[in-house]
Amino acid sequence: MTGTNRRGDVVVGVDPVRNWHLALAWAADEAHRRGVGLRLVVAVPPPHDGQHPGQHPAAATRHAARTTAGREALHAALDWARARRPGVAAASALFDGSPVGVLTDQSRDASMVVLGSRHLSRTEEFLSSGSLVVPVTARAQCPVVVVGDAEHVTQQPAYLVVGVDGSDSSGAALELAFEEADLRRCQLRAIAVWQPPAFSPHTGDTRFHAERRLLSETTAGWAQRYPDVRLTHEVLIGSPVETLAHAAEHALAVVVGRRGRGGYTGMRVGSVVHGLLHRAHCPVITVPDV
Repeated sequence: MTGTNRRGDVVVGVDPVRNWHLALAWAADEAHRRGVGLRLVVAVPPPHDGQHPGQHPAAATRHAARTTAGREALHAALDWARARRPGVAAASALFDGSPVGVLTDQSRDASMVVLGSRHLSRTEEFLSSGSLVVPVTARAQCPVVVVGDAEHVTQQPAYLVVGVDGSDSSGAALELAFEEADLRRCQLRAIAVWQPPAFSPHTGDTRFHAERRLLSETTAGWAQRYPDVRLTHEVLIGSPVETLAHAAEHALAVVVGRRGRGGYTGMRVGSVVHGLLHRAHCPVITVPDV
């Protein structure tokens, strides 16, 4: 279930040591659009790695300080969210445990999980999205939204971008993208990207038209279900990551499946997702095929 079938809370990770306003604003607005609750979460890692308990006398003191910081951050964030969206039922929860494990568990009954940064090289001890983005995106049982940049709400007409490649995962992304566009009353750009191989038995025109036909057929059913959504579909040529990032440069968000067509079976997150988390200048919504 990716969209209308999921009625759980929007879950947002609050990072006590970083600015959480951008991600929380996105999550609160999304909860308002969907008419669901908002759940703010902080997870404080255990004071040791579980393999060498008791070897660090100061660990318990540090853990207590982090717990206090997490509780204070949650209190401030909850007040802020309620002020932003008074009509949304908002609650908070502080957990002892691995942030990745906590958020993965929270995703089981959530509409979405929202994280606040996509700087993947950064490692933190709290809900650092730098260390959480890829593992949470890979394991979550609901869509994961990474808000490293604001929505481009001044762009008119407003639009969302969805990447389509015919895979099950991109089909789930397409479903969510139509639902999001309908909720927001915005346009939807469905984009297939063709990267010509160095050697191919197909001519360029033949392959291009095949991709265009696939895109049209894939979107047709959803366009009928959401007749108020103004849809455009385009087949573009180039690198999938660069092409989608460029297309979404002024978008409200870009929506993609967790693992696209042609990915290795063992990969939980496709290369396009990895690339967009680094490259896109708008929120990135990744959808699992569950």
